[in-house]
Amino acid sequence: MAIAQLHQFFIKPTTKLSHPRAIFWLSLSLTFAAIYAILALQKAFSSEYVVQDDARQHVFWMLRFLDSELFPHDLIADYFQSVAPAGYTLLYRLAAELGINPLWLNKILPLILGLITTSYCFALCLEMLPIPMTGFIASLLFNQTIWYKDDLISGTPRAFIYPLLFAFLYYLARNSLLPCLVAIALLDLFYPQGVFLAAGLLFLRLLKSGWRRNWRENKIYWWGLVVAFLVMLPYALASSDFAPVVTVAQAKQMPEFLDDGRSEFFHDNAWYFYISGGRSGMFPRSLFTPVTLLVGLFLPVLVKFSAKFPLVKQLKSPILLLPQLLLASVGMFILAHIFLFKLHLPGRYTGYTFRIIIALATGIALTIILDRILLWAQTKAKNSQLRIAIAFIFTFFLGISLIFYTNTSNDFPITKYKTGEFPGLYTYLQQQPKDILIASLANEADNIPSFAQRSILVSREYAIPYHLGYYNQYRQRVIDLIKAHYSTNWDEIAAFIEKYNIDFWVIDDSAFTAEFLRDRNWIEQYKPITQQTINRLQKGETPLLAKLQSSCAVFTEDNLTVIDSKCILKYRQN
Repeated sequence: MAIAQLHQFFIKPTTKLSHPRAIFWLSLSLTFAAIYAILALQKAFSSEYVVQDDARQHVFWMLRFLDSELFPHDLIADYFQSVAPAGYTLLYRLAAELGINPLWLNKILPLILGLITTSYCFALCLEMLPIPMTGFIASLLFNQTIWYKDDLISGTPRAFIYPLLFAFLYYLARNSLLPCLVAIALLDLFYPQGVFLAAGLLFLRLLKSGWRRNWRENKIYWWGLVVAFLVMLPYALASSDFAPVVTVAQAKQMPEFLDDGRSEFFHDNAWYFYISGGRSGMFPRSLFTPVTLLVGLFLPVLVKFSAKFPLVKQLKSPILLLPQLLLASVGMFILAHIFLFKLHLPGRYTGYTFRIIIALATGIALTIILDRILLWAQTKAKNSQLRIAIAFIFTFFLGISLIFYTNTSNDFPITKYKTGEFPGLYTYLQQQPKDILIASLANEADNIPSFAQRSILVSREYAIPYHLGYYNQYRQRVIDLIKAHYSTNWDEIAAFIEKYNIDFWVIDDSAFTAEFLRDRNWIEQYKPITQQTINRLQKGETPLLAKLQSSCAVFTEDNLTVIDSKCILKYRQN
C-alpha cells in the first residue's frame, strides 16, 4: 500500500456514523470491547461459586427479589439496600421478575455496559475530530484503561458512570436537548454523584456562552441545570434510616479512616492525601495505564503549534468539553473536600472523568501525530524512501503497541472475582432455615451471604463506616463477637447468643491464636478489646469455644468448623 493510500485509509474524515468507514472502525472498536469482556466472563463462569468483590456488598441482598424470605431483619442487607440508587435497584428487580439471578446478571452487565460505553466513546470522539480511526484509538485505549480497573467489572452503581456520562457528553456535544436531559436523569437513577459533574459542566458552558444571551441558544444548559436540580432534590430532602453521615471530626478519631484502616482516608502526607490517595486524592492510580495514554498530555502542545500539524484545523468545537469537564471535575473534587463525606469521596469526582478525558485526548493526539508523519513521508525529497520507511515503521509499531499492550500483562483484565473454596459449607448452610444468623471472624464470612444466601452477624466486607446509624450498630456487633468468641465465661457467651439470636458459628481452626487477630487489620481496629484479647491469648488462656470446637461441631470442611449454638447452651446448662 502506497503512503498516500495509507494516509487515505487512516485519516480520511467523515461526520456520519452511518458511513461505511465509520461503521468499520466502530465495529472494530466493539470487537475489542467484546473480547475484553469475554476474557472476564471466562473468569466469572470458571466455577459455580464466583462473585465479584464489590458485588458481595451491592448485589447479594438483591437475592431477596428471587426469594423474599432471604435475609430477614438483616442489618447488613437492609443497609446496602438503603444506599442503592433507585434505577440500579429497579434494573435488578425487573431482571429477577424474569427469573434472572442477580449474581448472574452482575456477571453479564459489564459486557453490555462495555459495548454501550464504547459506542458513545467512539461517537463522541467523532464529534470532536471527524476521523473514524480516532474514535477507534480512543475507545480502544479507554477499554484497556477501564479493564485495568474494577469499576466496570463490578456491575455496581459505579459501573454505570461510564456509559451514562459518555451519553450525556455526546448529546451535549450535539446539542440534543431531550436525550441530554434523559442522560442526566439516568445518572441520578444509577450514579447520583454523576449529576454533580453534569451540572458543573453545564454551568461552565453557560458561563462561557453568556448566560444573558437568547434563551434558545442556551436552553440545553438551563434545562439541564433544572433537571439536575429536580432529580437531586429528593436526596437533599430525604432522611435515611441509617443517618447521620460521619463528620470529619468523628472520622479523624476512628481507626477505620486512618492508616491501614478498613476505609483508610486520612494521611499525614499531604501529597498522598490530595493527589494520589485512592479515596482522597485527585488522580487515580492507574490513570496512565496503558502508558500510551501519556501522549494525551501533549494535545495542548499540538494545538498550540497547529501550523505544523494541519489536522488540528479539523478539530470541532466539542473538543472544548475536555478542558471544561476537567474544570468541573476539579471543582467538585474541591467541594467534596470542603463538605467532606456529605458529597461522598472526593476521588470519585475526578477518577472517572480523568480517564475519559485522557483517553479522548490521546486518541486525538495520536491521530494528529500520525497525520503529520504520513504527510511528511509524502513530501518529495532526496530521502523520500527513508521517510516512507519511517512512516511505515511508525504506523506499524503504533498499531502493535495499541492492540497488543494488554498482552504484556498477566493480570489483564483485572476482575477481582472471588472464588468460593468451601462448596460443602455453602451447601450445608443452604440446607438450614432461611432465617438463621451466623457469627464468624473467619475470612470466609465475606462470602457466605452470596454463596450460601444466609445472614451473617459481621465480616470485614461489610464494615463500611460512612453512616453512623449503621456503623455504630455494626461496631458494637464486632466488639460483642470478639468478647464472646474468646470468652472463658459461660454466661457471657450465652448472653451474646441470646442478644443476637445466633444459630451457628463458623470457626477458623487458627482463630484462637494471637497471630490470627494480628493478621487481620480490620479486627485490630476495634480497640481496646482486640489488644486485650491478644494479651489474654499470649498468657495461655483457652476460650470456651476452642474447647467446644470438636464436641459441638455439626460440619467441618478443611480449616473451618460449624458449631451449633444450641450445643453451646446445652453445655452451659450442664
